[in-house]
Amino acid sequence: MTAAAVAVSALLGVLAGALADRLAAAFPWDGGEAPRARRMLPVPLTELLTAALFALVALRLGAVWALPAFLVVTGAGVLLALVDLRHRLLPNRVTGPAVAGTAALLTVAAAADGAWEQLLRAGLAAAVLFCGYLVMALISPAGLGMGDVKLAALIGLPLGWLGWDAVLLGAVAGFVVQAVVALALLVGRRVGRRSELPFGPAMLIGAAIAVGWGGALLG
Repeated sequence: MTAAAVAVSALLGVLAGALADRLAAAFPWDGGEAPRARRMLPVPLTELLTAALFALVALRLGAVWALPAFLVVTGAGVLLALVDLRHRLLPNRVTGPAVAGTAALLTVAAAADGAWEQLLRAGLAAAVLFCGYLVMALISPAGLGMGDVKLAALIGLPLGWLGWDAVLLGAVAGFVVQAVVALALLVGRRVGRRSELPFGPAMLIGAAIAVGWGGALLG
């Protein structure tokens, strides 16, 4: 069953990657910017990356009811990362539906498996990360935006489903990834000390680390 879930997830990842790439290239979706590229990355980089991420998520979780929710977050995360890297913006039109869809799918998983405690923890984790990032954004609006705050709620759902250790690791890893990337760019003189970098991709990578390797890193 796990092998079949991995294969199906990888195929879905190819489709999700193609869609994410085209949507990111077409952003903003209100027609406010022209001309636009037909793709964000050369074929088939986004498709292969998303397929690999989907397959790894399926391999990590197995054929479980919660898998679709994790795939929704993964697919939305690819799109959000692409948009944030180019436009330094995390659109509500992606984050909002992704939060709602993930919550709905986790509710279905909880009903199927009787995992109501995990569902409650997922909701609490989303609220905790949302409030924590909101406080940081209010204190330092130059470092964090409201898009990052809403993204924190999205990644809090799957991390909370896995456990509080995953929530903590995912949150901390995001800041570590951002610091490492910023240092590397500074050393390479690609950015200055006052340059603002998008934080969404680092948050998503941190969450991916917690999902994929949380057990090994936390023992």
